[in-house]
Amino acid sequence: MLARSAHQPLKHEADEQRLFARRARLGFAIMALCIVALAGRYSYLQLFRHADYTTRSESNRVHVQPVAPNRGLIYDRRGRLIAENRPAYRLEIIPEQVGDLEATFGALSDLVDLGPEDLDRWRRVRPRYRVFDRIPVKFNLGETEVARLAVSRHQLPGVVVTPYLARHYPHGALLTHVLGYVGRLDVADLERVDAANYRGTTHIGKIGIELQYETELHGTAGVERVETNARGRVLRVLERQDPIHGSDLVLSLDVAVQRAAWDTLGDRAGALVAIDPSDGSVVAMVSKPSYDGNAFVHGIGSQAYQQILAAADRPLFNRALNGGYEPGSTLKPFIGLAGLENGVIQRNKRIFSGGEFLLPGQERPFRDWKDGGHGWVDIRGALEQSVNTYFYQLALDLGIERIHAYLDQFGFGHATGIDLPGESRGLNPSPQWKQRRYGEPWYPGETVIAGIGQGFNVVTPLQLANALAALANGGARMAPRLLYARKPPGTERARRSEAPTAQQIAVRDPRNWSEIREGMRRVVSGPQGTARVIGLDARFEIAGKTGTAQVYALAEDEEYDEAEVAEHLRHHALFIAYAPAGDPRIAVAAVVDHGGAGARVAAPVARAVIDAWLAQELAQ
Repeated sequence: MLARSAHQPLKHEADEQRLFARRARLGFAIMALCIVALAGRYSYLQLFRHADYTTRSESNRVHVQPVAPNRGLIYDRRGRLIAENRPAYRLEIIPEQVGDLEATFGALSDLVDLGPEDLDRWRRVRPRYRVFDRIPVKFNLGETEVARLAVSRHQLPGVVVTPYLARHYPHGALLTHVLGYVGRLDVADLERVDAANYRGTTHIGKIGIELQYETELHGTAGVERVETNARGRVLRVLERQDPIHGSDLVLSLDVAVQRAAWDTLGDRAGALVAIDPSDGSVVAMVSKPSYDGNAFVHGIGSQAYQQILAAADRPLFNRALNGGYEPGSTLKPFIGLAGLENGVIQRNKRIFSGGEFLLPGQERPFRDWKDGGHGWVDIRGALEQSVNTYFYQLALDLGIERIHAYLDQFGFGHATGIDLPGESRGLNPSPQWKQRRYGEPWYPGETVIAGIGQGFNVVTPLQLANALAALANGGARMAPRLLYARKPPGTERARRSEAPTAQQIAVRDPRNWSEIREGMRRVVSGPQGTARVIGLDARFEIAGKTGTAQVYALAEDEEYDEAEVAEHLRHHALFIAYAPAGDPRIAVAAVVDHGGAGARVAAPVARAVIDAWLAQELAQ
């Protein structure tokens, strides 16, 4: 190889320039292609995908959030407010603004009644919220608590007190078993309502009227279109569609009449139902003991709830709607009417009562409540003195099939159809029922005691009052109603609800009905009436019937002595009545648990209700 000359250049400039030019042109071509592709892509997105991406962009910037409606109010028939929305305050925390949560909770505990359950609940729900959201810690703050927080606000960054409307029941436990209460909305609740309409709603009707008319009381949710930043924080409200508040409801209850029953019952457990026989509207519906529904609105503590559950007298149990009692002698007017209407007895037929009744071929007697009996009595006297032996014979002559069929017309053994959830049916027994239930035939002795409302018969106070209303008005049986009127949003006056359609009980001879009503009048006004004590100073003539429901059966040679029986084993006291006797305006059924004699304990409760109602009705 020849040696390179010392003056020969290492590179050829011309070649280098040509190489650079080629590379430059290639680079420019690639850049041009990229620019063309990018411009094409932009053009495609702008011309063909503009609407799609505009919508996406808008959805990132604008959010639609619900606005909960105000719940409808509830009044009694005379315009008294019985369920309202009261201004309240809740304590909320914005996590991103709080430096030390534990220190903040410690400071708050010195200012408000903040228990471990409140803090545990807050920690459980926190993951559902964003760091800049307001997370509720405690509802229904007291005025003193709000004042303390206001004074210390500068020391508590991220702590907010927010006003809101909370459900409140001004009469407390007096109306809880009718009104029910609202509680925190849960997943199970959302399955039975329109979930979209409940976005933003925190409470829903749980039982009673609040549950029965939830759709009307709730209203329709509104919406707000708000502008948010990239993190979802609300910057401003762009548009708002106001919610439609729920309808206001007027119930047929009269608070004054309800209070009369409540006060007269006192500390005793029991129930009372009062119905207007002319239209089936419920005037009073009391169950004692009760509980304050306000405790459940914001969430009751587990300890307090366990105390209510463990109470021996079961305050959560609605005795008026679900209490099952033997009707006892309150069933006698209906048995007597069945005998007259079926031609088994005549109006003036008299039967001798010697104090005992024997079935043919049996030695064990069915006793009357009065030793030695009542002598010769007709149907009116049998009702006046509550003669058991008269009705033993009548029931045996009627037979259980006819008794069952006739009582069925008055609704015994069926739900009345009242506008409340969860009503019990009671029991109107028959041989077919007993065969299905126990696999046994029906015995004559069971027919005998069915004639005085014992054995398998079970009624609720509501059923008893509804049947009595039909007896008082001449045979028109209507489903009892609590909704008296409604006031939809935007209207000035409440519109009266339509009266329920009446089912007419077959009346073969109106004189038979008059005989029964006369016998019931004598119960209170007759010289030997079992409840004459409540009619001595009455302004209006009352027709009624006493009753006693046995809690336990006596042995053959055993006599019932109330003074020697433990209170929880004493008989239930019952009384049914309507007034005025000649033009019934109210029908009442009262039961006092373990009260003993109906005339002494239950009748005064019914009398107080009758006085309270008629004093207002006849004064108008």
